[in-house]
Amino acid sequence: MGAKFTVGQIVHHLKADYRGVVFGVDATFSLSDEWYENVALSRPPKDRPWYHVLVDGAAHTTYVAQRHLEPSRDRRQIDHPLLGQYFESYDGRRYQLRDVH
Repeated sequence: MGAKFTVGQIVHHLKADYRGVVFGVDATFSLSDEWYENVALSRPPKDRPWYHVLVDGAAHTTYVAQRHLEPSRDRRQIDHPLLGQYFESYDGRRYQLRDVH
């Protein structure tokens, strides 16, 4: 199963009820087994996509299994201190990646 979400897309976390913007996609779980055992309490599948998310209205990021996300219906911009590090603009639908060259 491929990734449902892309970098720059605003998503909503179904269980934790927060919005955020995807800034990285892993085809499969890529953190440590210790992290998975301690944090991923619902035991989402490791062989499906996982996402790095900048959390709206916070200073932290999260690592989320695909099954816990849906596209956000709320199109307001995300408020996160690292936003400018990854993205250069917002077109009303998605964030555009910063040109790294």
